[in-house]
Amino acid sequence: MVRANTLAALVAFSLVPVRAFDLDVTSDDSIKSTASSIARVLVGFYNGNETGEVPGILADPYYWWNAGAMWDTLIQYWQLTGDDQYNGIVSQALQFQQGDHGDFMPLNETKTLGNDDQATWALAAMSAAEQNFPAPESKSWVSLADAVFNEQAVRWDTQTCGGGLRWQIFSFNNGYNYKNSISNGDFFQLASRLARFTGNTTYSDWASKVYNWTTSVGFIDDEYNVYDGADAIQNCTSISKIQFSYVAGTYISGAAHMYNISSGDEQETWKTALDGLLKTNLDLFFPKGIATEVSCEGQETCNVDMHSMKGIFGQNLVDTIKVAPYTSSDIVKVITSTAEAAADACSSTGCALAWNGKNDDTKTGGVGESLSALSYVQGLLVGKAAAPVTGATGGSASNSNGTATGTSGASSTSTNSSTSGSPTSSGTAAPTTSGNVAVALGSQMGMGGVMAIAGSMAWFML
Repeated sequence: MVRANTLAALVAFSLVPVRAFDLDVTSDDSIKSTASSIARVLVGFYNGNETGEVPGILADPYYWWNAGAMWDTLIQYWQLTGDDQYNGIVSQALQFQQGDHGDFMPLNETKTLGNDDQATWALAAMSAAEQNFPAPESKSWVSLADAVFNEQAVRWDTQTCGGGLRWQIFSFNNGYNYKNSISNGDFFQLASRLARFTGNTTYSDWASKVYNWTTSVGFIDDEYNVYDGADAIQNCTSISKIQFSYVAGTYISGAAHMYNISSGDEQETWKTALDGLLKTNLDLFFPKGIATEVSCEGQETCNVDMHSMKGIFGQNLVDTIKVAPYTSSDIVKVITSTAEAAADACSSTGCALAWNGKNDDTKTGGVGESLSALSYVQGLLVGKAAAPVTGATGGSASNSNGTATGTSGASSTSTNSSTSGSPTSSGTAAPTTSGNVAVALGSQMGMGGVMAIAGSMAWFML
C-alpha cells in the first residue's frame, strides 16, 4: 500500500513544471550537451546490461527491432559527438543478439522475425563497420551485415508480384503474404551500403534490382511517394497507400549510397531518384519544417513502433549528407528546425512525440520519442562528421570479400502459431508466433548444411 505522505509527494512532484532543454543550434557545446541529456534519457529505458537480464533487448512494450534501432542511434551518437560512454553496452548488445550463426536470428527471436526486423540489426552492424566502431571479439561488423544480406537474397520471391521480399520470414506468421516497402527498402539500403564498403558489384547489382522492382510494382510512384505494400496473393495489384517516414528514409539512404558509388549516366539516374525522393518526402514529413509522422500524429493514433519512425528517418537523412553532400542545404534546414522543436519537447523525464508546440504532453514519452529527438539534435553535427569508411579506407572487412559467408541461418517453414505484437508497416500489431521452430531440412541434413547451401545460392539469383 502506498503511504499517504508518499502519495502526496508524488502528486506534488507531478505538478512541478517540466523544463525543456535549452538548445542553441549554433553552438557545438550546446548541441553536444543537449544530445548527451537526451541520450541519457534513452539509455535509461534499457536494463539488459544488469545482472540477470538479457543483453541487447528492451523490456515490454518494445519489440526486438526497437532495440536494434536504438543501438544504431547510439552508434551515430558516438560518431557525431565523440562521447563513447555507451559504446560498451552497444557492442555487447549487437554481439549478444547476433545469434548462433552471426545473422541476427537469435533463437529467442527467430520465430517472430520479419525481414525488416532482421535488417534493422544488420543496418546497425553496417553503421558500426562504416564508423569504425570498436571491433567485436570474433566476427567483423560487416560480416554480420553480409550474412543477413545473403539470407535475404535467397528469400527474394519471384513467384508473386514479379519479385520482392515478403514482410514476414516464416509462413506461419500473419503478414507472410504481404510484400512491403520497408522490408525491400531496408534490403536495398543494406545492399547499397555493402556495395560502397566492399566495392563488390554483386551488392550494387542487387540494390539496383530491388529499387527497380519497387518502382515497377508501384510501391514508389512517379512522384516519388513511397507506399506501404500490397498483398502477394493478389499479385500486388492493390497497393496500400499509407506512408511512413522511415520507409521513405531507407530508400533515400539507399539512393544516396548508390549515387556515391556510381558515375556518368548511372550517377545521374541515381541523382534523379535521390532528388525526387528528397523533394517529395521532405515536403510530406516536415510540415512547417518540423518532422511529423503524418499517418498518425495528428490523429493521435501512433503506436509504440511509430514513435521511432521519424527519428530513423532523421538518421537516414544524416547518412545521406555524408555520402551525397550536395543534399546538405535542404536537409540541414529541416534538421535544424526540427532539432529546436524536439529539444523544446524534451526534459530529463522524457520527450513528447509531437513537436509542434501545441500539445500539453508532460514529456514522459518512451524509447521512440527519445530516439527520435536525439536523432535530430545530434544530426546538427553532421557538417563536422567524417565520411563513412570503407574496406579500402580503414574499415575492417573480414568475411565480406564478395562471397557468401555460409552463415545463413534462416528457415521458411515451421509449426505453431499464436499472436503477440510485432511492428507492422501498416501501423497495426502483427501476429507473431510462440513455440518451437521445426525445420525439416535441418532435421535431415543438419542446419550447417542448410546454411551453407543458402549462403552459396545468394550470388546466383541476380
